[in-house]
Amino acid sequence: MAEKLRVGIVGASGYGGVQLVRLLLDHPRVEIAYLGANQNAGVPFGELYPQLAHRIDRVCEAVELDRIVEACSVVFLATPNGIAYTLAPGLLAGGLRVFDLSADYRFVNLETYQSWYGGDRHDAAVAREAVYGLPELYRERIRTARLVGCPGCYPTASLLAAAPLLKQGLIDPRSLIIDAKSGVSGAGRTLKTGSLFAEADSSVAAYSVARHRHIPEIEQICSDLAGMRVQVQFTPHLIPMARGMLVTLYAQLRDPGLVSEDMLTIYEAFYRQASAVRVLGSGIYPQTKWASGTNTCFIGLEVDQRTERVIVLSALDNLVKGQSGQAIQAMNLTQGWEEMLGLPAVGFYP
Repeated sequence: MAEKLRVGIVGASGYGGVQLVRLLLDHPRVEIAYLGANQNAGVPFGELYPQLAHRIDRVCEAVELDRIVEACSVVFLATPNGIAYTLAPGLLAGGLRVFDLSADYRFVNLETYQSWYGGDRHDAAVAREAVYGLPELYRERIRTARLVGCPGCYPTASLLAAAPLLKQGLIDPRSLIIDAKSGVSGAGRTLKTGSLFAEADSSVAAYSVARHRHIPEIEQICSDLAGMRVQVQFTPHLIPMARGMLVTLYAQLRDPGLVSEDMLTIYEAFYRQASAVRVLGSGIYPQTKWASGTNTCFIGLEVDQRTERVIVLSALDNLVKGQSGQAIQAMNLTQGWEEMLGLPAVGFYP
């Protein structure tokens, strides 16, 4: 039997970390060799998450580069923004493959990162090596990458909805409007007033209007796809549910003669080799419940011939395809394995 790949998780105690643990425990080709969590160093992981105690008996460890390099071949950095860029250079120098779930290595231009996220960056050479980890768009680059900057949840849902339109030149890029809604887990496990039950329950609210930090990430990839500078109007909303994300995209068609059936044919062809994307049939629109717990993004669309606009809807689990599952999908590519190996494609219903 082939030796299993030894993987580590830094930031194992957060929502992203526990999703990685849950998914990797069911992956047939890997072994969890290290769990890093400074605030919980010395605490058995099963005490933090008792529901997993029967599956994993590892203790959380302090984050020490030498220990990670000794224990692992691959490491996932499920840390807050601003931490990965202090760790990745040393991990790469130690011969590890690194998958960063934060925003630290998503940007081609570090000045863009610093203007939106702050921080004092001195790792430009390392950042230039990073590959944006959206498999449906950059599959071949990911296969040979040593450092993968895994996309955010909003960018994943938005870009999968927009990519065929921009790549095929079907819309006026200046008309792109993205309305996005996320479950509360997207805010992470740390205490925030807006995430409290009494604040979020029975209420829907927009936040970070015109200034959300995922805007430059979405615009960077949209510009790459369109071959020109693209700016988007992006508005996120918090929905009173634990997990799930729904994006509704609007754009002006260049060819007003296109109908919904034409557009569906284009999307089906574009995602023909994408095992994590499901393009729905005519008149079927995605629901967040369908994607819950899975690494699948569901896409539906409609052409409004009256307004000459296309409306594209995408739904995914913000913690799986929008975060940890997608990172594992990228890892699978770097190992030459089937892209969805170990990843759930069907959720619980109802």
